[in-house]
Amino acid sequence: MRTRPLKVALLGCGVVGSEVARIMTTHADDLTARIGAPVELAGVAVRRPSKVREGIDPSLVTTDATALVKRGDIDVVVEVIGGIEPARGLITTALAHGASVVSANKALIAQDGAALHEAAVEHGRDLYYEAAVAGAIPLIRPLRESLAGDKVNRVLGIVNGTTNFILDAMDTTGAGYQEALDEATALGYAEADPTADVEGFDAAAKAAILAGIAFHTRVRLDDVYREGMTEVTAADFASAKRMGCTIKLLAICERAADGGSVTARVHPAMIPLSHPLASVREAYNAVFVEAEAAGQLMFYGPGAGGAPTASAVLGDLVAVCRNKLAESTGPGDSAYTQLPVGSMGEVVTRYHISLDVADKPGVLAQVATVFAEHGVSIDTVRQTGKDGEASLVVVTHRAPDAALTGTVDALRRLDTVRGVASIMRVEGE
Repeated sequence: MRTRPLKVALLGCGVVGSEVARIMTTHADDLTARIGAPVELAGVAVRRPSKVREGIDPSLVTTDATALVKRGDIDVVVEVIGGIEPARGLITTALAHGASVVSANKALIAQDGAALHEAAVEHGRDLYYEAAVAGAIPLIRPLRESLAGDKVNRVLGIVNGTTNFILDAMDTTGAGYQEALDEATALGYAEADPTADVEGFDAAAKAAILAGIAFHTRVRLDDVYREGMTEVTAADFASAKRMGCTIKLLAICERAADGGSVTARVHPAMIPLSHPLASVREAYNAVFVEAEAAGQLMFYGPGAGGAPTASAVLGDLVAVCRNKLAESTGPGDSAYTQLPVGSMGEVVTRYHISLDVADKPGVLAQVATVFAEHGVSIDTVRQTGKDGEASLVVVTHRAPDAALTGTVDALRRLDTVRGVASIMRVEGE
């Protein structure tokens, strides 16, 4: 066993970074045995050096992250500061100065993963980021390595714990969106500004990463269709229950039936209670993978938090350190297919549409005609009415999203349609 330690630089020492440092210290002997050499925390870059960080030698703390990653003796840089800059510059600098990189930065990998992988290859170093998607759940490595000999056709998942907690609370207690969000905030599941979570930005970054790995093609954050969940109501959940469904914010990555393109999207959707994702409760994450040979696979666990995310970071650290000792690198970017990324309009899905209509003869016929004119087949219709007002709920068969969107636009122009109360896609069937 090698006795000279592998030196690790830690960028960021917040919730995740402090857990990484703690585990490196408390599990030092185990890490040494698993890697084949000791690992040593050689420096910690932070913004506020005066803050007391339990278990970390103050002499290791610095505000000069650039100088830290430029040190010639650093073997691995662990980046857990998040955001685009300065993280991007620090990672490329670290690679150029001989260090491999472990990152938990979903936004950066989704936006600039291709360029970062190219830099890693150029300098003969590793770039690992298991912690960027779904926290502690092993997901990227199974997609990139365990399923390397298979063909993945679909990845469907709950990849944001905050939104799942909110929707689960709405489902189980009947609470409205704001009430459920307030509870999530009070319990620490939601940030003071929850926009990145509830508007789907966080999940969209993860969808871009998953799609790129699953389909061996370049998928950027801008390629992902995104809808938030702030418009989901208690009435939507009541409709879902009548259909034997619940509502989840889903990240969906699909290969087209003809194999010629891929799509990635994030939006709230109704899914049947019989689907494995329907039973995912509170702040947990789960990802459902469909592959040709392996069939259906389910990955489930805590998707965020200091300790779970640090677990994924440490798993990557062990792998990268082993590669360093073997003077090799692990699997890098695999984008050989170069498939085009299709638009949301090409996606084939189902709609659940709730309309407020005039309660008079002929309305249903007018609505049905609009669906027929756009080539959309109706599966079920439910109508209730009172005092000249009526509610009409239509569930469609599968059709291109563009046709469904066109149908809704045409319905809004009907004089007998007072308003479109809600539109929700139906998935998982």
